[in-house]
Amino acid sequence: MTYWPDEFADRYRAAGYWTGEPLDAMVRRHAAAHPDRVAVTDGDRHWSYAELDRRADTLAAGLHARGIRRGDRIVLQLPNTAEFFEVFFGALRAGVVPVMALPAHRRAELSYFCGFAGARALFVPDRHAGFDHRALAAEVLAEVPGLGEVVVVGDAGPWTPVDALRAAGAGAPVPEPPAASDLAFLQLSGGSTGLPKLIPRTHDDYLYSVRESARICGLGPDSVYLCALPAAHNFPLSSPGTLGTFWAGGRVVLAPDPSPGTALPLIERERVTLTGLVPPLALAWADAAPGLGADLSSLRLLQVGGAKLSEEAARRLGPALGCRLQQVFGMAEGLVNYTRPDDPEPTVLTTQGRPISPDDEVRIVDDEDLDVPDGGTGHLLTRGPYTIRGYWNAPEHNARAFTADGFYRTGDIVRRTPTGHLVVEGRAKDQINRGGEKVAAEEVENVLLAHPAVHDVAVVATPDDYLGERSCAYVILRPGAERPRPVQLKAFVRAAGLADYKVPDRVEFVTAFPQTGIGKVSKKDLRAVAD
Repeated sequence: MTYWPDEFADRYRAAGYWTGEPLDAMVRRHAAAHPDRVAVTDGDRHWSYAELDRRADTLAAGLHARGIRRGDRIVLQLPNTAEFFEVFFGALRAGVVPVMALPAHRRAELSYFCGFAGARALFVPDRHAGFDHRALAAEVLAEVPGLGEVVVVGDAGPWTPVDALRAAGAGAPVPEPPAASDLAFLQLSGGSTGLPKLIPRTHDDYLYSVRESARICGLGPDSVYLCALPAAHNFPLSSPGTLGTFWAGGRVVLAPDPSPGTALPLIERERVTLTGLVPPLALAWADAAPGLGADLSSLRLLQVGGAKLSEEAARRLGPALGCRLQQVFGMAEGLVNYTRPDDPEPTVLTTQGRPISPDDEVRIVDDEDLDVPDGGTGHLLTRGPYTIRGYWNAPEHNARAFTADGFYRTGDIVRRTPTGHLVVEGRAKDQINRGGEKVAAEEVENVLLAHPAVHDVAVVATPDDYLGERSCAYVILRPGAERPRPVQLKAFVRAAGLADYKVPDRVEFVTAFPQTGIGKVSKKDLRAVAD
């Protein structure tokens, strides 16, 4: 697979964006220079850089010893625990490609990831947030019999304990390091149709994004990053996130959940200096902070991204939490924008930042792909040194998602200010942004259409002060069908194996859908009714 045309790759190397260093080298570098410095804090566990480096070596050798080799894929579904980084860096070091699943994913998503990626192994916790992932793994294995093995962190039950990989790798030679131009891992797209595309990130391009993010955000050895969102998400992984913190030689503190009752005491105890949140969580923290009484004086920077932050909400956050606010707008496919420390307050409050790189090319176009006038609103297209040129093994989708000259169609509607900052106005795709989690309307519709009482369904976004958007399913029943209760239809979606955040927040029964002039369902009108 060609990730960037040679002329662009040569330019990015000549500019110093791509340095030829693999992602895991940051751990090796700090382990050699500062072996006793703490890299990861997980509850009462504190792993030094030397220990994380040793564990990554052992895990890499263990994967190799069990026949999982360079270029093979594994699906990584681990929560915010130190083992997430042990497996992640170990896989990178072995040239094995992790597919970055989330703890919220269930049978439908995991089976798709494992099958489509041809995964050799699935890594899961024993239990997380009261859910038994070992039982989930059994369901996945039944649907994807080609999956090699299930590896469990914790009580493995019938599956392979991660200790078995550690034992296999103990004292064994570490595989040769991957090339920086190699595929490092596969992230997940939001997916407007419900089947997430796999996003190929190389060591070179991702490290550039991580390194520049750390520089823009002023990270250094004294930085303490609280990972409150799921560690596999692109935002807490790289913007600058955990990897930016590791690159700078700082310390990552893992929160088992992002609730204010858990996270704010962690900030006090571990003297956290920065963290990243989606808008609903940031507002929840701001509301809860006075009552919890935690000492947040160490917190210097609160990043908010994943969904648009309203100006009114932005004005509340800094004073409520006693720190500086930074808006972040990015995507797992590449382009990341930040407000900067020297931006005036109105810019921080009203824009979603400007791009990382001078070679981030941004176009704002109309429906005919013609550039809109300065200050106009349109579709955001982008290409650059860390924006992918195509999804993994998806040629038909790539023909629609990328222009002939390599610009990625982000699906975002934006306008650009005279200073180059972007203001996000919405989404062009039929997609719901529920507190930073992307819900594909088509996926939920397809599940509901399988219900015996449902004739037709349309799922739309409704505005919400807390989550930004919630989902509403408008349902037309089959003639003569007994009307199910909304809770029954929600249970039907959940039973289909979808993640909980995809279950409709509301279900409304109607006799007909409004239509456009050419007879299509007018979701615009449905959204107006739902408002």
